[in-house]
Amino acid sequence: QVQLVESGGGSVQAGGSLRLSCAVSGNIFSINTVSWYRQPPGKQLESVATITPDGSTVYSDSVKGRFSISRDNVGKTVWLQMSSLKPEDTAVYYCTARSIVAAYWGQGTQVTVSS
Repeated sequence: QVQLVESGGGSVQAGGSLRLSCAVSGNIFSINTVSWYRQPPGKQLESVATITPDGSTVYSDSVKGRFSISRDNVGKTVWLQMSSLKPEDTAVYYCTARSIVAAYWGQGTQVTVSS
């Protein structure tokens, strides 16, 4: 089992920055990729950023150049640095970790960007 706890959400004005954290615990050695997803109000869940075991990163086009995913050396914390935030970035942000057999999700953290 893997447990994920997100933190760092909040309200910010457009153009501002926030850093989300995802604390990973449990069987962390089973984890392959860790991703951040988001669900804007009234819209579907969408992938934001992914980091692989070798440190490679992938971003959605909507956040490329503005967001950065990273992790600590032991894989217990994954961050999402968000800069140049836009009102359309408003969403509940979720951290998710995938192993060979399962996907684990955190409870989510709200990010609200005002214009």
